[in-house]
Amino acid sequence: MSNDLIHMMTETFEGHAQETENCIEYWLARDLQHLLGYAEWRNFLNVVTKAKTACEVSGHVIRDHFVDINKMLELGSGSRREISDIILTRYA
Repeated sequence: MSNDLIHMMTETFEGHAQETENCIEYWLARDLQHLLGYAEWRNFLNVVTKAKTACEVSGHVIRDHFVDINKMLELGSGSRREISDIILTRYA
């Protein structure tokens, strides 16, 4: 993998970072799903489950790094639908 590609991927990842009111950096799992090339949410959830296990095994509290949320998704017809997502810290 070339240095240019690594640099571009890192910038893309960092560009999706968000921040809470308390200055805690986080990413939304659905954003990372697409960045990492997962077409289906259910397949990406398997990765998140493994990351939660690794978090727990390393002695960290899962809920400090993985927070389940619901958000509204705008559909093409102008309607909205609620979907699940996960707030992930950098450690997650």
